[in-house]
Amino acid sequence: MQQWDLFSVSPAAVLLSRCVSRGAICQEEIDSTSSNQSPTFSSHLHEVAQQISMQRLLEELKLKIELLQVEKEGADVTHTLHLSRRFQMLQVLCGHLQRLLKDQNILRQRLMTSPGHTNLPVQAHLHRFVVEVVKMLLDFIQTLERKLDSVHSCISTRDQLTLLNTSLAQLLAQVTEVQSRSNPVLQWKEVRSSLQSDDL
Repeated sequence: MQQWDLFSVSPAAVLLSRCVSRGAICQEEIDSTSSNQSPTFSSHLHEVAQQISMQRLLEELKLKIELLQVEKEGADVTHTLHLSRRFQMLQVLCGHLQRLLKDQNILRQRLMTSPGHTNLPVQAHLHRFVVEVVKMLLDFIQTLERKLDSVHSCISTRDQLTLLNTSLAQLLAQVTEVQSRSNPVLQWKEVRSSLQSDDL
């Protein structure tokens, strides 16, 4: 019975023996790591582990920076200062709407009454001026209506003039067409009349 049969060789031990035989790792490094409590077998692996941990730390810091940038961009919406101002404005608006709803019947009655039946609080010595202002207002409305009518008539005159120009162009085109068709007829008529005169 051989010595290898007494001990079971682990796959890790087989791998380490291959690394030692090929020169990737020396036996002293394995012995030094077995005496130390370090989880890595060589300085190269230790450096790689440090690089991986540094890369993780860098990615975490990048993620934190991105989160801070997103928070900064949305600060005008999510910050408590802006939210408190908006909340105060909303409370003022809600209070105003509540007062309107309480006075809804009064407001409805005021809106339903026609303004013609309300009396204007005009003092007696100003009545003459009110009448003059109403006359001026009526004159203004009449002159405005006249000017609007004249503007509309100018527009309609322009439309009629363009319509007249297009109809004139169509008439001239028809005249030239009639002339071009009548010329052969007249020539044929002359030839026929000359032939009839020769027969006589």
